[in-house]
Amino acid sequence: MNTKETGYIIQDYSQPVKRYCQTLELKEDAALIAQYVTAHDRKHSWSDIREGIRSVGILEMEIYIHDNHLFMIVETPLNFNWQEAMAQLAKLPRQEEWEAFVSQFQKCAANAASGEKWQLMNRMFYLYEDDEKDTALRRV
Repeated sequence: MNTKETGYIIQDYSQPVKRYCQTLELKEDAALIAQYVTAHDRKHSWSDIREGIRSVGILEMEIYIHDNHLFMIVETPLNFNWQEAMAQLAKLPRQEEWEAFVSQFQKCAANAASGEKWQLMNRMFYLYEDDEKDTALRRV
């Protein structure tokens, strides 16, 4: 079983991928945080939302939590366009309903779209031996 102590196995793709990282804060309320976590488990998460995420070209999405701080990793093909995908995602059936539902847990405006709530993060460090991977991503 994967845990924070043993680490998390990542998907191996047959193609190079790129990653987007985002952050968001939840309201500082243990009961609300527990409900938010439950809403994202396999049993309670909305299949329409998972299907919509994949339909805009996202290969994998992971959310990590520490206290009320969330960190999301999104893996996509190299030709993925973030702005276009987020605009498309916002228009999918049930997405607006999902965003309204989860906004009760999040420190954000109740009517904010996912792309407005989650803040993209800048990478400030990486351990690659050389800059080849980073340079390849900048060319895309």
